[in-house]
Amino acid sequence: MRKTKIVTTEDILLKLCQSVTAVLTKATDSQVHHSAMVQKITKTSLKPDFGCFVLFDGGFSGLVVINFDAKAALELYTKYMSHMGIPKEELATLHTSDEVADVLGELMNQIVGDFTGKIKRSLHTNITQNQPKMMAINKNINVTIDSNIERPQARRVSFDTEDNNIFYLELSMERTEFIQLEEFEEGEEVNPDAILETEILKQLEGKDVSKKKKSAASDSNSLMDDLGI
Repeated sequence: MRKTKIVTTEDILLKLCQSVTAVLTKATDSQVHHSAMVQKITKTSLKPDFGCFVLFDGGFSGLVVINFDAKAALELYTKYMSHMGIPKEELATLHTSDEVADVLGELMNQIVGDFTGKIKRSLHTNITQNQPKMMAINKNINVTIDSNIERPQARRVSFDTEDNNIFYLELSMERTEFIQLEEFEEGEEVNPDAILETEILKQLEGKDVSKKKKSAASDSNSLMDDLGI
């Protein structure tokens, strides 16, 4: 007799942790690991120095929060931008910079996108996400899901970067179980390398356009100088 397969909150959390480590490792070209232990918590909150959060809904509802201290935020930002080919002297040096917020928001978007793909392939259900929100903060801010969720569950997992900076992921979602009724094959997994290559091409194309504009402006100024205008 075939054994019934049941997917619990911890299984879903593990898929989310795998998305975080896979995306950040590829994007920063450095090793990011998650703890083998998970902590049960009573509520989710944004904590200093930098907090990101995103809501998802659909087959099940939840909230994902990632809290970075200044060192972890700057390390991931710096390594991501360096991996994209941006010179170090052009990078922001403060975690409160808008550039850092933009990069962490984009990484958060890629993480949740990878996660929703895993959920669709392995659980045959769809979840949608809203636009990630990021903010530099100096005190704890409690965040909850604005919906009628019965028996919500909250979990926290710690991650460490290549430079031994630690950040935390918190997940709050409704209590649920997925029970497999029939055997099925999981769909093809999206390659994080392909996502990163797309982002690099966008950055390079943006720089090429900027260079062409500067070159055209310089040529125009040179011509005007020659004409004595």
